[in-house]
Amino acid sequence: MQKPVLILASNSPRRRQLLALTGRDFLVRPSDVDETPLPGEPPERYTLRLAEDKARLAAGHVPAEAWIIASDTTVALDGRILGKPEDAAEARDMLTALRGREHDVYTAIALYQPASGRLLSDVCHTGVTMRAYTDAEMEAYIATGDPMDKAGAYGIQHAGFSCVAALDGCYASVMGFPLCHLERLMRHIGLGAEVDVPSACQRFLAYDCPVFHFILQDPASRGEASSS
Repeated sequence: MQKPVLILASNSPRRRQLLALTGRDFLVRPSDVDETPLPGEPPERYTLRLAEDKARLAAGHVPAEAWIIASDTTVALDGRILGKPEDAAEARDMLTALRGREHDVYTAIALYQPASGRLLSDVCHTGVTMRAYTDAEMEAYIATGDPMDKAGAYGIQHAGFSCVAALDGCYASVMGFPLCHLERLMRHIGLGAEVDVPSACQRFLAYDCPVFHFILQDPASRGEASSS
């Protein structure tokens, strides 16, 4: 039986790169939503809502039988959501607040099939500790423009800045696409990858992941929800 078309509802080069590691063919159909948090909305619930909204929004531009993959990443410091900075001043404020401190990164994955209305989603949480980078390092990084499209104003993979001192959890999630959480959902719908996803991810990121066994052995997810 022919496998359904997979759609990545994101224009992020990082997410395209990571999804390609799973060996799957996919099309890209970016989906943008209003990222304003609701009053009192917790970071985990916020990122889950955005991922699900992105998946639903992309449905009008793809075959009904396709499976849409959407994702969203949120950085939270002491429970406060740090979105994408609007300018250099806001990026500076975020990076200053994060410097030398631990914070939370939540990345949600949503799978949606318009034809059936099936919606599955999951959230990955990773604890991140930033190093005590200098003002000069921070300003040089801001000048590259890289913080402008990043939640929390930083990219963990940026070699010139290398702002992260320690990581407790999934590296790929901090990049914006937790592959083992995606794989767990894909197995749930009978579309598991033909390649060893954890090995491919760890080779690519040069990261000895301490959590992939737990993620893939745990059948739990946010489960299914109706699109109605």
